[in-house]
Amino acid sequence: MTAEEKMDIILRAADEVKAEDITQIDLRGKTILADYFLLMNGRSSIQVRAIVDKIIEFMEQAGQYEVRLEGYVRGEWVLLDYGDVVVHVMQPEVREFYGLEQFWRNAPLLDKQG
Repeated sequence: MTAEEKMDIILRAADEVKAEDITQIDLRGKTILADYFLLMNGRSSIQVRAIVDKIIEFMEQAGQYEVRLEGYVRGEWVLLDYGDVVVHVMQPEVREFYGLEQFWRNAPLLDKQG
């Protein structure tokens, strides 16, 4: 499955549970970490976990399993690693504090959603 197909599935899952402020960062040629980062907000730890659960559900239905899941218990910043696509689901204040968009400011942003 291509990175773009993974992103499409993840975005559909996130939309279903009302993830907010979705940003897609194109990291191809910028790092070996991943080709894309997807960043999105959940308003509470409950919503963050619901978004993550839905992404996992949709990806597993497509035969894709995360390489790593970090931060689920606290629900402030959850990282899902699908190899070439890394998903960050954060509460807004955590996202603002860490400023990943600023860190990767030289990488192109794809369509911003939500």
